Amino acid sequence: MWKVGIIGAGYWSEKHVRAWQSIETVQINGFCDKNAELLKEKGELFHIPSENLYLDIINMMENADIDVIDIVTPPETHLELVKLAAKAGKHIMCQKPFANTLEEAEEMVKIANEAGVRLMVTENWRWLEPFQIMKSMLAENIAGIVQTVRYIHTDWYSPRFSPEKNLPQPFFRDMPKLLFFEMGVHWFDTWRFLFGEPKRLYAETKQISPFIEGEDTGLIMLGYDDFFGYMDMSWATRRDLEAEVPEQVLPDHKEQLIIEGDKATIKLYNNGRISIIDNKGAEKTYIESTELNYIESHKNLHAHFIECLNEGTDFQTSGEDNLKTLQLVFGTYESSQNKQVIHF
Repeated sequence: MWKVGIIGAGYWSEKHVRAWQSIETVQINGFCDKNAELLKEKGELFHIPSENLYLDIINMMENADIDVIDIVTPPETHLELVKLAAKAGKHIMCQKPFANTLEEAEEMVKIANEAGVRLMVTENWRWLEPFQIMKSMLAENIAGIVQTVRYIHTDWYSPRFSPEKNLPQPFFRDMPKLLFFEMGVHWFDTWRFLFGEPKRLYAETKQISPFIEGEDTGLIMLGYDDFFGYMDMSWATRRDLEAEVPEQVLPDHKEQLIIEGDKATIKLYNNGRISIIDNKGAEKTYIESTELNYIESHKNLHAHFIECLNEGTDFQTSGEDNLKTLQLVFGTYESSQNKQVIHF
């Protein structure tokens, strides 16, 4: 039985709690947040005993019977929390974005290695249903030799961040790096999962919403030796709206991915359908419907974490691996600012 302590009871913590509770060999023995009211509310919601609720991190580290620390807090807190967990000899799952700088991320990896504890970044996007299926399709060589890739994300989200609106994550308004930091870690990790490591990157980004500090739209070119692709990502586009948006401001992420190969095109539509188009132009449905199933993606991710602890195998999204994702994230901002190609 692996005994887990969770730090952070905020917006996304519910996905983590549900995932841990879905694994028979895991027990939540600690849940910590400095907000007593929120902690009590979440503890009652998920039937976590009051004696396992902690307002102080050190208290939980010292007194709870735990083997694993799950950090579900903002990136500026990660370095200190990883230090505390590593010093206490706990294995670590750390929420994305892993760090505010590449140097901080490298320091956390070093700390975990020196302490002899395992460290994985909570990167769930690659575990979403459509990308797992498309990974299998690539492995089966359905597209053949990859020639170009187009990855598109759309939402009419940030222009609705006016001050009077309640947001699930209101700190988005004040982030100096927004779309390609908060969401870019997802997209670059998924891109690497599917296509490997790009050799060069060029980015153009823009702030459209007047209610934010950072960028909310951008185009990223990614180059390889024998193919290239782009990301067309925006929280400020109406192009895929099918009806009037609701009064409540919530994300409605839609994603498309088109992989062109010499044998066929694999196409993910924003409604979740995946199709194959052959060289004669005939299109057939590969799977009628998939979804961006966040809760299931976390269940699979958390199960992967436990499986790797049990078997001593490498995490797919280890701290070391996530350094490569962060290089692409921070390279995006460098390229956009300097209008230069970044080489890796």
